[in-house]
Amino acid sequence: MLKVEDTILFSGGANGAEEEFGRIAEKYKIEEVNFSFEGHEIARTRGIRILNHEELKQGDISMTYASRLMNRKYPETQLFRKILQTIWYQINNGQEVFVIGKIQNDRTVKGGTGWGAEFAKICNKPLYVFDQEQNRWFKWNRENWINVNDPVISNAHFTGTGTRLLKDNGKKAIEELFARSFA
Repeated sequence: MLKVEDTILFSGGANGAEEEFGRIAEKYKIEEVNFSFEGHEIARTRGIRILNHEELKQGDISMTYASRLMNRKYPETQLFRKILQTIWYQINNGQEVFVIGKIQNDRTVKGGTGWGAEFAKICNKPLYVFDQEQNRWFKWNRENWINVNDPVISNAHFTGTGTRLLKDNGKKAIEELFARSFA
């Protein structure tokens, strides 16, 4: 079992799933690092880490590549690029990744959150998704999503991210994940 004092949540502090991951981490007295950038409105300011322009460049990605990999068209705006760059930091710093969202038929995760899940796959990091529509957890096994019951946080440096449209079952999944991991 992990020691709370050694554990760090890496997230982005956005409304929805990231806000809930942070709220529950704070309840358990787990350190929290929320990557953001100047001028970006977020819900969580505890542990905020504002990335400068040079740091953001480290997480840069071709929008064409990201769109092709994700089978969708991402907007080519500076705001969206910076959001993807902060997601790079979240995934890069966490050694296992927990996402709240929706797995699509093409095996990607819906929305901007999907880039974080896809980057975790590329990095071969343990990746779990709670699909709110299916009301269950899945784990990526390097080829496909498999059902898992009751995953636990097993690495002291983990990432918690996901949809802004957090439902009650997504909130419950986050609460139960922490309860199982830090009981």
